[in-house]
Amino acid sequence: MKKTALSLGILAVALVQAQSIKTNIDLVNVKDDKVAVTMEFPKMKSNDVKFHFPKTVPGTYSVDDYGRFVEGIKFLDNKGKELAFTKVNDNTYSLKNAKALTKITYFVNDSFDEENETDKHKAVFSPSGTDIEQGKVYLINTHGFVGYIDNMQDVPYQLIIQKPNDFYGTTALVDQDKSEATDTFTLANYAKLTDSPLMYSKPDYITFNAGGMDLVLGVYSPTGKYKAADFKDNLEKMVVAQKKFLGDMNTNKKYAIMLYLAGAQGPQIKGFGALEHHESTSVVLHEMMPKEAIDESIVDVVSHEFFHTVNPLKTHSEEIHYFDYADPKMSQHLWMYEGGTEYFANLFQIQEGLITKEQFLQRIADKIKNSKNYDDTMPFTVMSKNILQDQYKDQYRNVYEKGTLLTMCLDIELRKLSNGEMGYRDMIRKLSQRFGENKPFKDDKLIDELVTITGYPQVKDFYNKYIAGSQPTPYAEYLSQVGVEINKQETPPILWFIKSPEQTGFDEINNAFAFDDHSALSTFAKNLGMKITDQVVAMDGKTINIQNPQEFIGYAQSIKEGQNVTVTVLRKNGDKMDKIDLKGKAAPERMTVETLVFKANPTSAEQKLQDQWLTGKK
Repeated sequence: MKKTALSLGILAVALVQAQSIKTNIDLVNVKDDKVAVTMEFPKMKSNDVKFHFPKTVPGTYSVDDYGRFVEGIKFLDNKGKELAFTKVNDNTYSLKNAKALTKITYFVNDSFDEENETDKHKAVFSPSGTDIEQGKVYLINTHGFVGYIDNMQDVPYQLIIQKPNDFYGTTALVDQDKSEATDTFTLANYAKLTDSPLMYSKPDYITFNAGGMDLVLGVYSPTGKYKAADFKDNLEKMVVAQKKFLGDMNTNKKYAIMLYLAGAQGPQIKGFGALEHHESTSVVLHEMMPKEAIDESIVDVVSHEFFHTVNPLKTHSEEIHYFDYADPKMSQHLWMYEGGTEYFANLFQIQEGLITKEQFLQRIADKIKNSKNYDDTMPFTVMSKNILQDQYKDQYRNVYEKGTLLTMCLDIELRKLSNGEMGYRDMIRKLSQRFGENKPFKDDKLIDELVTITGYPQVKDFYNKYIAGSQPTPYAEYLSQVGVEINKQETPPILWFIKSPEQTGFDEINNAFAFDDHSALSTFAKNLGMKITDQVVAMDGKTINIQNPQEFIGYAQSIKEGQNVTVTVLRKNGDKMDKIDLKGKAAPERMTVETLVFKANPTSAEQKLQDQWLTGKK
């Protein structure tokens, strides 16, 4: 009986391999910073097919056109003869004789090298991008390397990575061969393939168990400044807290973290953050960050991605479940997918004792302030559904600001309605029990489902007013219910280039101050004719020393109102940066700073609701 079972198992494996799409990614024979990919297909049932690379992938909410990084594509028959094809656009190829197709070959360029060449196309967000640095590192977000044929997305993929013998691949996938020269993986379909990133580099990884879950953390640090072991204690503490916070909502038995630390040399990338997957996350941060800052980012950024294992990876609408990589249809519920996830990433830290009550309030205050850089009357559902369109995409980052605040207010609303018995986390748990990874809900029926599982029609009223409606959310009103008040204070006059000085960044290559695209220019900067994409290199000839930025800031604050000022900026002009002097008169501005504080004498009802909110206890 055992022998028969074994024989059947071998036959089953052989049958799967025969019917799978065999995909080889060659990390050994890299030429001109390009990786060769070969895809072998089972017999086609139709002559007329289309071969695609993704236009967009889940979790990114942007048009990235991964096919534009592909070149030298060839469609071949079983004798190696090239088949005719038509290139429809950057991502799509059409064949009329596909029954003869057996193989596709092409070369892939990485996206990291093009992040600063944004004249024709917006840069790919680094954690969802690709990096090819021969002998150093290969960041393989599989959607950037592998395509698919229409109506064959559900065919299994056999992924074979040819790698240098001394390289290790960090991934949640299980290698099915023992060779040092190749790693072999079997994926159920194209969606599982794109859900499985890998990072290859010289071995620097740790594995351990936390909260009943096996973790692997792989680190690429170009100068060797950091090692994977440096982050173990912080990561372990975070995961244990997350698992406790989620309880039975999270069923992960394994999880992989690919931490790519960008150096001063090499690709000059700027999209720091992470991208979620069911069993892993790809994270990009800067190597120059102090360890304490990386630890903090791991807690904030990686925890956000891990919470996505609940929503939307395991609880989602049909738009996500049946994702169309070539022509994506977006969901209207980014308020929950991203906003709710970001809320969890902050709420668990206060409820599990990782931050103080005051630190939590400061985070909420920052999100209220940052949300004011966006259109507060734009219905979140409309923005979310149309996020790929030009008139809405600039509002996307508000999902992490106002989206978080909306779910916070809904949490408070639910706790008040239920006398503390139910909060936002309880609602999401009920939603995940009603649906799940293989049972999507209808996008336009979500609010009705939420009313059903909570039993509170008031949830729909909240949704219609503040999420689907144009009415600004009354944060002060909701915070007051949990014993928190907003204090307003006017600052002394400040001369700076944006209204929120703390959103100033630094470009170490240009030795210049750079600004978030969503920052609001100050009146002073507007009068000068400055653009938000300009980088400031000097004021009245005073240059910036990143080792002592206070010297420059102090000079700026010494300038009197009406004084003549010359600001030297770098302005992008095609492939180069022009140095321009902008002249005008100083116009310092007063700002109103809002801080959140706990009421000195809350009512008993406010104190009770506050305790339930910040502890998660009923």
